[in-house]
Amino acid sequence: MTPTNTLTIDAQPGPFSIDSAKTALVVIDMQRDFIEPGGFGESLGNDVSLLADIVPTVAALLAFARKHHWFVVHTRESHAPDLSDCPPAKRLRGAPNARIGDAGPMGRILIRGEPGNAIIEPLAPLAGELVIDKPGKGAFHATRLGEELAMRGVTHLVFAGVTTEVCVQTSMREANDRGYDSLLIEDATASYFPAFKQATLEMVRSQGGIVGWTAPFASLIKTGETTQAWK
Repeated sequence: MTPTNTLTIDAQPGPFSIDSAKTALVVIDMQRDFIEPGGFGESLGNDVSLLADIVPTVAALLAFARKHHWFVVHTRESHAPDLSDCPPAKRLRGAPNARIGDAGPMGRILIRGEPGNAIIEPLAPLAGELVIDKPGKGAFHATRLGEELAMRGVTHLVFAGVTTEVCVQTSMREANDRGYDSLLIEDATASYFPAFKQATLEMVRSQGGIVGWTAPFASLIKTGETTQAWK
């Protein structure tokens, strides 16, 4: 039989088919500032262990993407040291113990080049993978992501990362407006508020997939194993 690069995943609201040559994995904001104690996420009063719990699944998803030769993108929510790309409407929102740009246990919070802004070590990018520094919640806003995907002929995106209802969902909606078909891996995304995650999954796949599709990682693994056996 002729080898195929096409995977059809059992997803909601229906099957999601991708061509590996035209697919990118986008891992959103798996940074120390959000996931480790002492970072920005904890300064907001959140239980960061809820985000840390997905790290093994995201690592397995990265391994799957690399095996299938998907283009891999990592994003970091980050700002210039002078905060010129962080408007007051963002920096002054809420009442955290420490704001963007303030000193924290891992350096200045959400500032490029600071230790806390780094992607956590188990999910560190490999050579040749794209790292996008984004000043907003969406991965496309004020970044080169759209141009990089277009250069590679990418048409389908698989999403993971944090938080589900904020940066992940915003990026998926941006992708939808730009014509991409997107799949969110349900157990490779997390929120500080589990109810918000569940609501976002339901919103994404509602009305026939108005924003995109969702599926557990097990469905992706099962599809990959079936395809390899068929080959």
